[in-house]
Formats: sequence, structure tokens, C-alpha cells
Amino acid sequence: MTFGFILLQINETAEALTGAEGEITLPILDLVIRGGWIMGIIGLLSIIAFYIFFERYFVLGRAARQDKNFMNNIRNYIHEGKLQSAKDLCLTNNTPIGRMIGKGLSRIGKPLNDINAAIENVGKLEVSKLEKNVAGLATIAGAAPMLGFLGTVIGMIRAFYDMSMAGNNINIDLLSRGIYQAMITTVGGLIVGIIAYIFYNILVSRIQRVVYKLEITSSEFMDVLHEPAK
Repeated sequence: MTFGFILLQINETAEALTGAEGEITLPILDLVIRGGWIMGIIGLLSIIAFYIFFERYFVLGRAARQDKNFMNNIRNYIHEGKLQSAKDLCLTNNTPIGRMIGKGLSRIGKPLNDINAAIENVGKLEVSKLEKNVAGLATIAGAAPMLGFLGTVIGMIRAFYDMSMAGNNINIDLLSRGIYQAMITTVGGLIVGIIAYIFYNILVSRIQRVVYKLEITSSEFMDVLHEPAK
């Protein structure tokens, strides 16, 4: 069995997969199945990545929503001495910003440094909630390509093992199993890793926008407390 004969067999297989117009048609499901158990893990990681992304995306979307007149109303209520109305407005708002300002309102009467510290602590807690499971996307972005590479190594080991055991009876079907697994897992891992990486950066960008709004609002709230009563 010569190397040239193996290449001939591969060429014949490629021609068999070629359609009438010269386009190669590959059954996706068959390719995934031939990828072995590692493709199952990569597939599971892809499902988790999509779940985390869409769940966090909508949570961050709700967190970023804010009534443009929210702080104006808070300022008016504080100057009019209607603290309970301001607290009720924060409860109605039900966003990280609303909860943060509500905490500050509950501390009115105490030193401003204590109020500021309470607001910062609530802000950090809200940011921590927003970042829930986001680190998982970063893990998937790094782990999926590594799993694909592991599948490549396993597939090549399998191919060479089958060759060594076959002796002079090497054929393309014998080699294809290992080569399938080697190539498919690499592609699958890279695709999932790239998608997870993009998802991760999108969520991080949205979190940063919410953090920016929290910082601006907390600063504005402290300015309101420093304003003299009208």
C-alpha cells in the first residue's frame, strides 16, 4: 500500500461527495456524529453559551432602562421633604439605579460619607448580579478550541493506530474515521470559541454602560444631597 494509492482513494471519495454542479455536499449531522464524544461536549458548550448570552442580554437591557425624569423627580421630592414618595418611586423603578438610590434615601439623616459608602456597596452588589455567568462565556471561549484541539490529537492517534494495526490492508474507510474526528472537532471547537468570545465582549460592553450610568447617577444623587434646601 503506497501513499499515492491513499491519495487516490481520498480523491475518489471527494469526487463521490461532489454534486452535479461541482459543489461538495457534506451531511452536517453525519459529520458531527463522526466527531465523537468531544463534539457532544462542544455542542453542549454551544447551548450553554447561547443561553447565557440571551439571558444576560435581556437582563442588561432591562437594567439599562431608566426614566429620563427619574433623578429630577428624586431631587424635587427631596427638596420638598417627601422622602417616602422618593422611596416609592425607587421601588416602582425596580432597576439597579432605583435600588441604589433607594438605599441612599434610606440613609438620609446620617453623615454624607456613610450615605456615599452605602450607595457604593449597593452599586457593587448590583454590578456583581449583572456579571452573573458572564465569566462562563469567557471560559467557553477558551475551552472550546482546546477541546477541539484535543479531538484533533485523539483523531490523529486513532488514524495512525488503525494504520499500524491494518498492516498492508490500509484503506480510506479505515483512515477516515480518525481524520473525520481530527478535523471536525477542530472546526467545531473554533466556531463555538469564536461565538462565545464575541458574546462575551458584547455583554461586557453592555455591563460597562450600566456601570457608567450607576456612577453618574450616584454622583448626581450626592450632589442633590449637598444642595441647599429651597
